[in-house]
Amino acid sequence: MRSWPAPQVPRLPGRGPALHLFDTAAGLVRATAPGPVAGLYVCGITPYDATHLGHAATYVAFDLVHRAWLDAGHEVHYVQNVTDVDDPLLERAQRDGVDWAELAEQETALFREDMAALGVLPPRDYVGAVEAIPRIAQAVARLREAGAAYELEGDTYFAVSADPAFGAVGGLDVATMVALSAERGGDPGRLGKKDPLDAMLWMAARPGEPSWEAPQGTGLPPGRPGWHIECSVIALEHLGMPLDVQGGGSDLVFPHHELSASHAVVLEGRAPFAQHYVHAGMVGLDGEKMSKSRGNLVFVSALRRQGVPPAAIRLALLSHHYRGDWEWTRADLDRALERLALWTDAVSRPDGPPADGVLAAVRERLADDLDAPRALEVVDAWARAQRETGGDDTGAPGVVSRLVDALLGVRL
Repeated sequence: MRSWPAPQVPRLPGRGPALHLFDTAAGLVRATAPGPVAGLYVCGITPYDATHLGHAATYVAFDLVHRAWLDAGHEVHYVQNVTDVDDPLLERAQRDGVDWAELAEQETALFREDMAALGVLPPRDYVGAVEAIPRIAQAVARLREAGAAYELEGDTYFAVSADPAFGAVGGLDVATMVALSAERGGDPGRLGKKDPLDAMLWMAARPGEPSWEAPQGTGLPPGRPGWHIECSVIALEHLGMPLDVQGGGSDLVFPHHELSASHAVVLEGRAPFAQHYVHAGMVGLDGEKMSKSRGNLVFVSALRRQGVPPAAIRLALLSHHYRGDWEWTRADLDRALERLALWTDAVSRPDGPPADGVLAAVRERLADDLDAPRALEVVDAWARAQRETGGDDTGAPGVVSRLVDALLGVRL
């Protein structure tokens, strides 16, 4: 699957410090310690309503991870999937009377446009579930051969008992996991399952739904993959274990990240799947989480059509710490537009206040669990000093412009 064009990232003097991130599994902020090549896997969209601000906030957050690692001297191998066949997509296509594949293609194209507009660095590997189906089917067959999967009325399920560490990612009790499974696409109440939390690996073909022939030798009937195994297989193929960061929204902690990690650990016979499990908070509107099911979505493309500069949208997202839940308001956008105007004016002048400490301070804030709001305040302080008193450092505006572009992804 085609990704989107990569913006040029300016080179900055020196190197950034080690990036520290909150690890959901450990429950604390820890230093990331990638080798020369940092492996980043972020779960992608199910393409039927792209790109709302909840999506955008998540991908902008992990873009900061990408940029901080580049600044620290690492090459970054970024992988993202697209769940281009799944129940929610099929339900939306049926509701709207459109072909599911056309809907997926249309929404994925819009997502790419929005990511490019927001300055998000693209993944090296951008992989759709449909194109990965042969490899997924082979992985399901391996799990079955290992005794970690079983058949139920033609469907194949993963037995969570096969992973002694199941539950370690989210640290949730069984009752909570069962409730979240029912809420987030699982089927804990299905009769015949060995454990309510066992997850669908391969769904046998249903009338009127898309299905694929499994490769010879897998012993699987025509069907399609479950959700969690999709990410396990794509991540293992392109990055191997352990990933440096497995990322996504906080609504993916369970069941998606818990189960995709378990699938991978059992497939590989070792742990961990990821060194860090990193999760972005939820964005709300009118007192509720912004979600497709509620219909309370604000779309990046709609804001762009209204003439809102993408840099202002990005600044509005960066003004909230990535891990916190927050609610979108018009005031967020107004403040971002004011900030963009202030910064643009400040870097457009031929000279300004010294900027030697600005780069170091922004690097320090971002290395501290992506504290973008405090990083923005550092640039604000320099820009206000430029407006109020000016300065005679001819290189300062260029330094600030380049560091804002390279580290924050805001091109002035």
